[in-house]
Amino acid sequence: MNATLACVLVLAAGTYAFRLAGPVLHGRVELPARVQELLAVGATVLLVALLATGALTQGQEFAGWARPAGVVVGGVLAWRRAPFAVVVVGAAAATGLLRLAGVV
Repeated sequence: MNATLACVLVLAAGTYAFRLAGPVLHGRVELPARVQELLAVGATVLLVALLATGALTQGQEFAGWARPAGVVVGGVLAWRRAPFAVVVVGAAAATGLLRLAGVV
């Protein structure tokens, strides 16, 4: 067994253990309300950071203005409770039209 296969197997076992921990510990561990609130806020912060990183950067550089504008259009459509397909197509169309107009 080579090192790559061993690493893949260890990561697979760890991933399975994390997925299994939720249902196994569901009724046994009770988290305080403050911890639950902090976990919810932490998850939101991580998602916003991922969104900002994906929307604003490409590699090590600024992605240009078309991509963040498309993300804003998608965010507004999602906020207005548009269907998911409309949000995706609207964001892509806004980005594409801006790039077609020469906005990079």
